[in-house]
Amino acid sequence: MCAIAGIISFNNCGIRNDSLFKMRESLKHRGPDDTGVFISEDKKVAFIHNRLSIIDLSFSGHQPMSNGNGTIWIVFNGEIYNFLELKKELQALGHSFQSSSDTEVIIKVYQQWGEEAFDKLNGMFALALYDGNKEFIYLIRDHIGIKPLYYCFSENQVIFASEIKAFKALNSNWEMNPDWKIQFLAFGFIPEPHTYLKDVYALPKASVLRLELNYRRHAFNRYSNLIFKDDIKDLNKAKALLRGSFRKAVKRHLVSDAPIGVFLSGGIDSSLIAGIASGFRDKLNTLSIIFDEKEFTEEYYQQVIAKKINSNHSFHKITGPDFLNCVDDIFKAMDQPTIDGINTYFISKCAKEAGLKTVLSGIGGDELFGGYPSFNRIDKIWHLKHFGVKFKRIFSAGEYLYGDKYKKAAFLSLAYPLSFYLFFRGLFTPDTISKILGCTVSDIHCALAKVKLSDPLPFGRKNFVSHMETDFYMSNQLLRDTDFMSMWHSIEARVPFLDKELMSLVLSIAEKIKFNDQQYKFLLVESFKDILPNEIIYREKAGFTFPFQRWMNGNISFFSEMIINRNKTVNKLIEKFKNDEVGWGKYWALVVLNKMG
Repeated sequence: MCAIAGIISFNNCGIRNDSLFKMRESLKHRGPDDTGVFISEDKKVAFIHNRLSIIDLSFSGHQPMSNGNGTIWIVFNGEIYNFLELKKELQALGHSFQSSSDTEVIIKVYQQWGEEAFDKLNGMFALALYDGNKEFIYLIRDHIGIKPLYYCFSENQVIFASEIKAFKALNSNWEMNPDWKIQFLAFGFIPEPHTYLKDVYALPKASVLRLELNYRRHAFNRYSNLIFKDDIKDLNKAKALLRGSFRKAVKRHLVSDAPIGVFLSGGIDSSLIAGIASGFRDKLNTLSIIFDEKEFTEEYYQQVIAKKINSNHSFHKITGPDFLNCVDDIFKAMDQPTIDGINTYFISKCAKEAGLKTVLSGIGGDELFGGYPSFNRIDKIWHLKHFGVKFKRIFSAGEYLYGDKYKKAAFLSLAYPLSFYLFFRGLFTPDTISKILGCTVSDIHCALAKVKLSDPLPFGRKNFVSHMETDFYMSNQLLRDTDFMSMWHSIEARVPFLDKELMSLVLSIAEKIKFNDQQYKFLLVESFKDILPNEIIYREKAGFTFPFQRWMNGNISFFSEMIINRNKTVNKLIEKFKNDEVGWGKYWALVVLNKMG
């Protein structure tokens, strides 16, 4: 796990060393163990790397890494979980290795299979590879976008980096994306490929950007496409396959030469990961967050699992004063505006204090197996949406006619399929956004029209929700926030549910045996009842939530002082928050809008 960045120059002036230094320094929190720079002989290609050593802790894992004769160079952020299998295959084909790192395996895989090699990688990764013989540069991102990679084209150069911070380091006055505030207030984040900087974009997941230096041209290619199928229709077969695949995924994600553990929230997903992982590691490290506010603490459920697997468990209490003391640092860690990620900030901070470098997380379980209320609500909302064009005026008027409770009906007037997402997870409606920002509703709709969500049908409405939650909510918010908040503390967060082979299997299971309206995560629970205690299976559904509403409201003057740009609508929202009529997410969005804007 590391930071990567680079500059590719198309003019004869080369690349300034001070630019490389600024980018490298801005990303040093992602890789405090080692650093390196590669500059090509013609001074037109520069790669930067900051290393967090997880696999092969020796200097032989140093990056940028070459193939030996200097014709291929790579900088790599992430982990390749099937690198040992690939290494054996390559050795059988005559390749030799100088290190035990997965980075060297990527180079050899590319040498053996060319661009087709990228689909062979099962992991979380963002990488840049320079082929000096072809004068090609590849920017590549993993199958589901676990690891971020951003790029910018200008007239004479291409810049790429693991975080937006690196672009800001090059130019502190970098122009902002004019739509970012609208998109942030609608979604609570800025949807990919957009960022909050103008002309800086996220590389799409499962994609390759190939730069041909000699011809100054480029092309985007999708190397992998995980799609819904209806192949597995027998419940017992699905359960058996899922049990085997998930165990393999967890085992792969435990490969590490540095201290590793599991974040244990007390829910189904993290409990299952910990239960399976304990079968591969003696005295597995587990850690949990607890609070003084008993209604938020999951300590009982966390103890149930920790005792069952006899793990080396540690509890870490987070208090309101802890939150206040860390607010400034949270904003330093926040690579892009978001209303989420604070919980990951503290989890990672605690993991660092516990002496860990890597923590397994349960992200993906809710999205793939039906852990959100949206899965059970989709049928009703589907019928409501498809009543016809004549109802669009009613939807649009929802926030005027029916009060705050029904405001989200206004989202159903937007284009399909984005309207469903915003109905379930939208933050502020177009009318409210226009009043906060002082722009027109037409401006709001123009900005939202630039956001795309693909349609995975015809394999069912619940699969549609799974796609929506995975491809949009998880990718744009959970994964991105987890990455920059964990890496701020130099902690690698791994997500076994998003193992490429496991995801391929889950997407091939028929909807009718994967989901059940009477049981959240039906197939997952049915497959692992021998591991999950009844206290975990049958507990009331609850997300991993901090007492933010109470902490912020109890220190309202501290936070409200950060909201500088105010008008009638903003003041009204602040008053509603004081009276607990508005949730903390909307209030925090106003704070973020002012701090990041």
